[in-house]
Amino acid sequence: MNRPERAGRRRLVGSVAAAATIAVLSGWASAFSDQLSGARVVPAPEAALPGYLQPSRDPAYGTPFTRITDPGATLGAGIACRQEMCRHRYSSAQAWNADQSLLLIALGCSGLCFFDGRTYEPLFRRARSGECEWHPVRPEAMICVSSSAVMIWEPRSAREQVLYRAEGYRDLKFGPYKGNPSNDGRWIAIRAFADNGEEVVFAYDLDERRKGPDIPLQGLPGRTNSCTISPLGLHVACFQNVPDGTDQAFIFATDGRLVQRWPEHHRPGHGDMTVDADGSEVYVGISKAPPDRYFIIKRRLTDGAVTVLAPTGEGQHASLRSIRRPGWVFVTYAGDPAAVARRPGWAPFAREVIALKIDGSGEFRRIVHTHSVRHDYWNEAQASPSPDGTMVIWASNWDRAGGPIHALVARLDWPERAAALEHVMEPQR
Repeated sequence: MNRPERAGRRRLVGSVAAAATIAVLSGWASAFSDQLSGARVVPAPEAALPGYLQPSRDPAYGTPFTRITDPGATLGAGIACRQEMCRHRYSSAQAWNADQSLLLIALGCSGLCFFDGRTYEPLFRRARSGECEWHPVRPEAMICVSSSAVMIWEPRSAREQVLYRAEGYRDLKFGPYKGNPSNDGRWIAIRAFADNGEEVVFAYDLDERRKGPDIPLQGLPGRTNSCTISPLGLHVACFQNVPDGTDQAFIFATDGRLVQRWPEHHRPGHGDMTVDADGSEVYVGISKAPPDRYFIIKRRLTDGAVTVLAPTGEGQHASLRSIRRPGWVFVTYAGDPAAVARRPGWAPFAREVIALKIDGSGEFRRIVHTHSVRHDYWNEAQASPSPDGTMVIWASNWDRAGGPIHALVARLDWPERAAALEHVMEPQR
């Protein structure tokens, strides 16, 4: 079942451990590139929980990171964290606004809590019903959907502009929880119940304030879990929980035509969408069905074509929220490092976050160990990058199953000088 290892040349000379040692000294580990072929599991060294807002560094990879919440504490600016957790929402939900000046913590802080996007200082808290996602272009704005309306909301000023007030529809949903706007901020997908009781989804043009045709959901098998617009606003993807236990995907054109049905279980799931190098819209995530079960795969929306990106492993969530750094998916790996190391051919990652190229080359960059051990859903790390891919937020119980869940942010370096440094490290011939 496992894919044979790719016969690619390692970019860095020596073992991963040696590379990590150099990284700690130089401070640019997050810019290291590697190939899956020949890579090995790197267990996280034991480390105490970092202090709140105290700069820290992953001892294996050298990546700088900061713990930005303190469960059970009052942080200031009216923000207080619950004892059990204080974290971001999900891997495919953008935590940063468009210019990365604001960072949202949505779970465990009694509302929507906003932090400085670069220093992580608490700034203000807002109470808000419905669901809001950052506008991908306008830094001051969020796109919000209540049960009866669609709005542009500015968290700092609390100003609100209603774009669409539903007539003939009720119980509007933005996903829920897994909905995103198109990359240009023009389109969203809205689920709703029509007056006749039928559940539908439709695309909505925020610029033109125009609703697309209803796409009936009643005839799909099982129960609709979530729907979202595609990155270019060309498709609506809906994900169904089917009675036989499978989670299936249905891809529609915005005019309602069925483009693709993916009947296999989560093939893929727990992922995100992006625009590929050839302009195609693709979904990247973890497959849970043959012939690529537990592989990281890319699947094209228009024809369902699959590209394997990484072999069987403990991949848990995939995020493509770094919309200004296309070509890379940020993958959160769970699992026990010792157990993964005993499985030849598996992806050599456990309890860490990596950036993986989506071109099928196997090129990846190790980012940070999560120190998140298995307990329940909220304890999952669910890493999510900033729009430009220079920061990644994740959740962690810091090696204590059932312990407080913190939010942490790693900073990544993507300098041009990394290529030069890699070249210098090549052996002389």
